[in-house]
Amino acid sequence: MTVAIDIQQVHKHYGANHAVRGIDLQIAQGEFFGLLGPNGAGKSTLINIIAGLTRMSSGSVSVMGHDVVRNYRQSRQCLGVVPQELVFDPFFSVRELLEIQAGYFGKDRRSNRAWVDSLLDGLKLSDKADANMRSLSGGMKRRVLIAQALVHKPQVLILDEPTAGVDVELRTSLWAFVQGLHNDGHTIILTTHYLEEAENLCQRIGIINQGQLIALDTKQALLERGMGKHARMFVELSRPLAQIPESLQALCKQHTETRLEISLERGQGAIMAVLDTLRAAGADVVDLKTEEVDLEDIFIELTRRSA
Repeated sequence: MTVAIDIQQVHKHYGANHAVRGIDLQIAQGEFFGLLGPNGAGKSTLINIIAGLTRMSSGSVSVMGHDVVRNYRQSRQCLGVVPQELVFDPFFSVRELLEIQAGYFGKDRRSNRAWVDSLLDGLKLSDKADANMRSLSGGMKRRVLIAQALVHKPQVLILDEPTAGVDVELRTSLWAFVQGLHNDGHTIILTTHYLEEAENLCQRIGIINQGQLIALDTKQALLERGMGKHARMFVELSRPLAQIPESLQALCKQHTETRLEISLERGQGAIMAVLDTLRAAGADVVDLKTEEVDLEDIFIELTRRSA
């Protein structure tokens, strides 16, 4: 495996706050990797360390074999970061902003013009090339941030909440563009609170909570873990049940007077056993629906366990 990002025993302290706690993580070249975690888990701190914006307290990080501290120029040439915040210079047009950003990396305006045009076209910004940044919508500004991150042709792209506040149409076109980058060999690291995006796009997923890496596996392996072998069963009753049967109390995740949500092992036998128990308790079942556990359920279960 050729490693694109190599993180070895990274710690970060902010005074008494131990924000990152000994993370070890290797992301392969060409991988589409999901980095998930609740707010305050340490994701942005780790990204800032990779990008050279924050100095780690101990440990080491390299991007495409270049140490982010000792060989920071080379590591930053290999890396593009799309931040969460809509940060932009209000005094320039979209094209001017991209040309200035490319200049920071030593790219000549003329020789890089074809690549800038390609980015504008791919991100559907061509008709906004001469527009001032202040005149763009939030979704368009976010597209410009992606173009900025790519303008120096990095091999690794980090997307930190790239679709926050973006409408469905823009989100769909953004993911089509990013998927094209991945197909061309770019390494993509995605953080998102839209877990269905991670489930649809990422090959491997790491989950961070309280500064620690609490899970790291392929998407399919996570879904097939112990929690992933369960399903949800929603039961509608014609009238309130006097008491939930004792054998179902631990499995009942939520309930109202006439609706129960029950966690159970996959399989017809488990469903029939629950129905038999409910009927024996005098329940009149009028509707039944089952639903497979998804990445969001696994994420919630893992972060609760680690807390």
